Amino acid sequence: MSTVSPPDTWTYSLRLPRTPVAAHVARMTVRAALTAHNMRDLIHPVELLTSEMVTNTYRHTTGPASVRLTAPGDDRLRVGVWDTHPHIPAAFAHPVGHRVPFPPPDAEGGRGLCLVQAYAHAWGGLETLAGKLLWFEVKSC
Repeated sequence: MSTVSPPDTWTYSLRLPRTPVAAHVARMTVRAALTAHNMRDLIHPVELLTSEMVTNTYRHTTGPASVRLTAPGDDRLRVGVWDTHPHIPAAFAHPVGHRVPFPPPDAEGGRGLCLVQAYAHAWGGLETLAGKLLWFEVKSC
């Protein structure tokens, strides 16, 4: 009789206060978790995308944020970022096939969520009772 072991699944959650260093703390957490689970090929894109999303929580909300990293065990990584603002940005409100255009070169913002669309395999947003949850998925090589 053989046993079947479950896939290598794991989850990390991080609660972030509203502070300018929140994106840095999120990047370091991503780096540590992905290194520990031998998913080094995902470090740079996941750091970038998580940092962009956490920065948006600081810029556009007045409350705390949370980051959750989940590896379901099939070489995918899902990152969710929750904040207290209920509005789901256009980049996350449409199906994955719909792309929001990059802003003009002289625009001061608006590139972060477009980067999520460029680097992630899937993304979306959900309204919650206390804000919203934006998420993206990437696949390991």
